[in-house]
Amino acid sequence: MIACVDVDYRDSEAVAACVLFDLWKDGQSKKEIVERISSVEPYQPGQFYRRELPCLLKVLSKVDISLETVLVDGYVWLSNDKSPGLGAHLFEALGGKIPVIGVAKTKFVSSVKAKEIFRGNSRNPLYVTSAGIDPDVAVQQIENMHGQFRIPTLLKRVDTLCRKA
Repeated sequence: MIACVDVDYRDSEAVAACVLFDLWKDGQSKKEIVERISSVEPYQPGQFYRRELPCLLKVLSKVDISLETVLVDGYVWLSNDKSPGLGAHLFEALGGKIPVIGVAKTKFVSSVKAKEIFRGNSRNPLYVTSAGIDPDVAVQQIENMHGQFRIPTLLKRVDTLCRKA
């Protein structure tokens, strides 16, 4: 099973969501999980993962089947293997056993590991980084995801679940 996860922040809480699906080309989820988190760390510049990681782990703790891969909205590596982003911290928190692919919508200036991909007719790339999976395979998987637009269907779905919950 493949999981897409995301978090949306409110004044006093966060909403984390997880969309589960079987195949990279799937256009519909098999299961969706939404979790409200009442205690959220304050944002700290340069340490975003301290705020988001606990939320992702909370929603992933509700998944009762084994995961093949987890996709996050953001970066796995910020510049090199010594500068971990949210995805690298998640990979480590999952025991280094479940590959994590980061899909970011904006360029992080120092991210030399990010691979640009263009989906649909978009002139704006997505930036893909990964841990536990070959970066070229990660790119291929994101390119193969369902949807004719820049953002794959199920990544858009998990974002919508967070925002509208």
